[in-house]
Amino acid sequence: MKKVFVLLVAVVALSFASNAQNALGVRFGAGTGTNAELSYQMGLGSNRLELDLGWTNTDNSFHLAGIYQWNFNISGDFNWFVGPGAVLGYCPNHGINLAIAGQIGIEWAPSSIPFNFTLDARPAYTLIAPEHCGNVKGFGWGVNLGIRYRF
Repeated sequence: MKKVFVLLVAVVALSFASNAQNALGVRFGAGTGTNAELSYQMGLGSNRLELDLGWTNTDNSFHLAGIYQWNFNISGDFNWFVGPGAVLGYCPNHGINLAIAGQIGIEWAPSSIPFNFTLDARPAYTLIAPEHCGNVKGFGWGVNLGIRYRF
């Protein structure tokens, strides 16, 4: 009986997770020096807000990115998304940096498991960049892979 109850709870949890509005996971990137980001997506109806806390290995700086995403279905469990945002960073002993950013990508969110998988590009234009820090003023971008648990 206990096994049946546990199985029932697991099935119900997975069914709710497949229609989840929020997700928590990681993004791994290349192109801008970013090694990894802790990523949170908050559902806003059919769209969402993504917040990413990341670390850059070239200068040991940290940053927080906020991106508003419009989501569009391609087919079945495949979607694409696009949106504007901003990035605020801190470079130890040098100061803050600020950039305006965008994001465009594709997502696979299978209904059978509570995870989503993304591949995206995040172009950004850095407005403020302290000297002796890895970021420079101007345009840059990176490609990222993400995996998140939906809840």
